[in-house]
Amino acid sequence: MAKNTICLWFDKDAEEAARFYAATFPDSRVTAVHRAPADFPAGKAGDVITVEFTVAGIPASA
Repeated sequence: MAKNTICLWFDKDAEEAARFYAATFPDSRVTAVHRAPADFPAGKAGDVITVEFTVAGIPASA
């Protein structure tokens, strides 16, 4: 188990960035995409809220 989890901030495109990293580095994958269940002040239902992924075996979130 990793001692740290990398956290990256994206105003937009977090899912696309995570998928890019997963496709670029070995031992990488997107493990979960969490979406807003309803509209909220800064967005709409279905917008990506957080993405969990692994880059070169290191856990990350965005």
